[in-house]
Amino acid sequence: MKQETITDRLAILADAAKYDASCASSGTAKRTSRDGKGIGSTEGMGICHAYAPDGRCISLLKILLTNHCIFDCHYCVNRKSSNVRRARFTAQEVVELTLNFYRRNYIEGLFLSSGIIKSADHTMEQLIEVARALREDHGFKGYIHLKTIPEADRALVEQAGLWADRVSINVELPTDRGLTDLAPDKNGGQIEGAMARLGSAMIEAKDARKRFKHAPMFAPAGQSTQMIVGADGASDTQIIGRASELYDRHRLRRVYYSAFSPIPDASAVLPLKRPPLMREHRLYQSDWLIRFYGFSTSEVQTATDDDGMLALDIDPKLAWALRHRQDFPVDINLASREKLLRVPGLGTRAVAAILQARRHHRLRLDDLARLTRTVTKLRPFIVTADWRPTGLIDTANLRARLAPPPRQMELFG
Repeated sequence: MKQETITDRLAILADAAKYDASCASSGTAKRTSRDGKGIGSTEGMGICHAYAPDGRCISLLKILLTNHCIFDCHYCVNRKSSNVRRARFTAQEVVELTLNFYRRNYIEGLFLSSGIIKSADHTMEQLIEVARALREDHGFKGYIHLKTIPEADRALVEQAGLWADRVSINVELPTDRGLTDLAPDKNGGQIEGAMARLGSAMIEAKDARKRFKHAPMFAPAGQSTQMIVGADGASDTQIIGRASELYDRHRLRRVYYSAFSPIPDASAVLPLKRPPLMREHRLYQSDWLIRFYGFSTSEVQTATDDDGMLALDIDPKLAWALRHRQDFPVDINLASREKLLRVPGLGTRAVAAILQARRHHRLRLDDLARLTRTVTKLRPFIVTADWRPTGLIDTANLRARLAPPPRQMELFG
């Protein structure tokens, strides 16, 4: 039997890692090797960029240590019963790949995950060894994101945070029912328990560094998680609520959404068709409304339809505004920042520009046109020095006027 080369295994394990979307490098501490000590940097352009098959921009070197796995999650291409080519790197091989790719300017960091081989503890030890060797043996100062395994010993999971910038544990599915049905080897309580311990370790490390200058850092870029969208029957209302719980309980930096992708030799319990990618996009927009626009979780949930789903043709803020027309129009020259952030079509930068500009004179519609991308969406919801939407906010066809025109569906889509 022909032995697979490093290149062969890299092709297999990089392809196997493409389903994981939670690899952004935002929030990490700034480090550089410009002083000649060590290698790598988290500054400048950030870690490298790659594109998933669906066109999303993601950051790499993103690989699995192995795609062998003793678990049999229905939605996972690497599950035990999957008929895919298998491969495995040693910890030393991943270290050498990372350094060689970095020296060639291919990458600026590492995102490392793995299937479960032998046991959760054994796999976690291998992941930690990669990060330790890069940091300790080679002085690597680039970005490292380790996907940790909640089933592993708690000491091992917490050790990962000493070497990595960011750690993450996937909650996998938004509901306990979905987890039970599609990932029978995983336990929701165990996953959240591991996330809670990581959160506590981060808080303790921050407190220690306030008192002791040389106290070790612990996952300075925080922890994140990922939910698969569309593999089970969870509605957008349930997903938004679940994400909000995770942010509140574990102070996560990010909750990532990954639209379920049909996989080869898929289990019969999975849907045959993938959810529209726009659904994933709308969930990210709803996430933004809660984190940066001052909306409560329950307010965003009211933007969904009777089935608990976000509209695909209009964004969640516009959907919410159309359901709460009594709150509009908003006077651009008098309203607070909080009120302005609720106006469809106004982002955080536009609101900041409006607050700055209105210090000098009363704003007119032409002024808004210069401060925003378009005033078409704004008109029904605002009052300016020369504009008042008399009756427009109450028109029955307002949604149709603001939604993008319908598009011809693809014949083979």
